[in-house]
Amino acid sequence: MTTPPCRRPHRFSVSLPMVLCLLLVSTRLGAAAPATIPGASTSAGLAAQIDALIDQPRFAAASWGIAVVSLDSGRTLYTRHADQLLQPASTAKLFTAAVSLSTLGPDYRIPTRLLASDRIVNGRLNGSLILYGMGDPTLGTADNAGWADQLASQAAARGLRFVHGDLIADDSYFTGPTFGAGWEAGDLQSWFAVPSSALSVQENIVNVTVSPGAAAGRPAQLELAPPADGMPVVVSQLVTSAVRTPNDINLYRAPGEDSLHAFGSIAADAPVQHFKLAMVDPALVAGMQLRQALKRHGIHLTGKLRTLHWPQGDAALLAHADSVGEVLSPPLKDILQRGLKRSQNLYLQNLLLSVGAHEPVTAMAGFSNSESRGIEALRQLLTQIGIPPSASLIGEGTGLSRRNLATPNALVRLLVYLAAQPYADMLREALPIAGVDGTLLGHMRGTAAENNVHAKTGSMAYVHGLAGYVTTAAGERLAFAIMLNNYQRADDAPSVGSEADAIAVLLASYRGRD
Repeated sequence: MTTPPCRRPHRFSVSLPMVLCLLLVSTRLGAAAPATIPGASTSAGLAAQIDALIDQPRFAAASWGIAVVSLDSGRTLYTRHADQLLQPASTAKLFTAAVSLSTLGPDYRIPTRLLASDRIVNGRLNGSLILYGMGDPTLGTADNAGWADQLASQAAARGLRFVHGDLIADDSYFTGPTFGAGWEAGDLQSWFAVPSSALSVQENIVNVTVSPGAAAGRPAQLELAPPADGMPVVVSQLVTSAVRTPNDINLYRAPGEDSLHAFGSIAADAPVQHFKLAMVDPALVAGMQLRQALKRHGIHLTGKLRTLHWPQGDAALLAHADSVGEVLSPPLKDILQRGLKRSQNLYLQNLLLSVGAHEPVTAMAGFSNSESRGIEALRQLLTQIGIPPSASLIGEGTGLSRRNLATPNALVRLLVYLAAQPYADMLREALPIAGVDGTLLGHMRGTAAENNVHAKTGSMAYVHGLAGYVTTAAGERLAFAIMLNNYQRADDAPSVGSEADAIAVLLASYRGRD
């Protein structure tokens, strides 16, 4: 991705470099636009311009892969290693977008249900109340902040006043691990690699604030929000250092552990420092928020709050359950837009798992889980499109995995297919727009690409990509994929994002139609 998530392989702590990573969006806003080069008037001239850019000595050890195809004529304008498998990073989200739109449809809304395990008689439920998640990634966000009160209100309207049983937060609708295939263990505490859960809340992110103590030598203050069980257990050795000393804040949670260790120092005169980490148990946090809402709506719960996670089964629990409330996500097209604009990994992984949960279990031989069934649905779609299996080796929904491989031609064929679907305009507008919004907000301003290029960014260490649509100066609509792998940028070299931006500007400036 062109902007966060930023990835630092084999790094487990959060310190000043990670803070800089979190601030990358704002620093990019002031980035200079690519130098303006007169648009080529022939495809040969365009090829010469692109060749001159990517054949520079600084790319001698790197791998470029590029494909550019006209949506109007079908002709290929440019290729460079277009059938070479490369790491796509977050341009892989285009594959997830395609399979979710194809399988679920742009208007599909993901339900979250409140179920009663028995009948409600005279306002009493002698049994469990079940919060049943089905993958909505927007619970607790700005547009869906009141989800818990909506469910509690509906239950109260059904006459429920007393629950003589437990409240069960059930996220077992998604089967399989809560992390994508190939995600690195060192990323799993990070805000960009939060657990994928059928009961996700507040994007499964913990907000951490660190502030100095009253004087040098005193313990620093560390707070988590939302404050609830299911958050990491904090073991803090953070201290307050003398004024005007550098901050050295480190946060570490071992893979598979709940405890968050904080160590280092913060200067006595430092402003409050903010960090984002992954929740430990989103379903538990969602259950706590619902329990509080039930109390606000006059529903008394005598039992305890507990969670149900895969591989625990819920068939017996749900066999006779009756719905007493339901909230729906925004339409899938809106979830996609939020996920693609921001390159939000939870949204896309949850959509892939939703596809897999929607697919019949018998579709694959042997054991399968939600992710593997979602990937199988993707493979079937790509075969229908005409993309061979060897050209797209995608194993999860976000692009975080370095096991993902795709060719530039596969990405372009996918974009050509998407441009021919009834939802083509919707998807195009869901992509970041150069100089306007999303991860391309600060890019290509003052060029022919501004408010023209609609493309998905992709970035991780040594990997950068850009894939989407552009209209040339002559009015020709193009689909393109630009992939750069194995590139270590020198300190005095242009930013990695500007390399792909420059090629996109050349496409936008192209004046030929030969």
